[in-house]
Amino acid sequence: MASTSDIRKGLCIRYNNDIFKIIEFLHVKPGKGPAFVRTKLKSVTSGKVIDNTFSAGHKIDDVRVETRKFQFLYNDGETYHFMNSDDYNQIELQKSLLDAPELLKEGEHVTVMTNADDGIPLSVDMPASVILEVAHSEPGVKGNTATNATKPATLETGAKINVPLFINEGDKIKVDTEKSTYIERIKE
Repeated sequence: MASTSDIRKGLCIRYNNDIFKIIEFLHVKPGKGPAFVRTKLKSVTSGKVIDNTFSAGHKIDDVRVETRKFQFLYNDGETYHFMNSDDYNQIELQKSLLDAPELLKEGEHVTVMTNADDGIPLSVDMPASVILEVAHSEPGVKGNTATNATKPATLETGAKINVPLFINEGDKIKVDTEKSTYIERIKE
């Protein structure tokens, strides 16, 4: 048993007869009244996201998890195939377990959290950023640079994000996997 002071991003808890992963949290201590923790929880079984507020000191039932490194092999529709980097066993995971499946490139390494009790995969943690090539992007229009102007670009994985005007097709860029946003261009 854990309490609200143990809440952190990525913690898996049992709540309402389901297992949820905490994706956002905020400790709030109002001037009047007791403190509380506002959380955003994602169900690991259905992918549904709910908001919940726990009062300070509330006991929560945390799930013991193990993490292992896996390499992404390929996907066929809604099923994504991964290989354990240690023993080369392969597993299949549904798209709903992934936070940003459109940013996964073949060969990318991810961390898979599994329930220590029954070995069922709970969630997939992507690296903080990935390097992808721009597959398609319209040329930037000169003179459109009064402020941080952006244009849409399609990446090699099929993901669509906004990039600065100076990015061209064939450029490699670093993408933040949490927000699916452009970070920087990679020089070769």
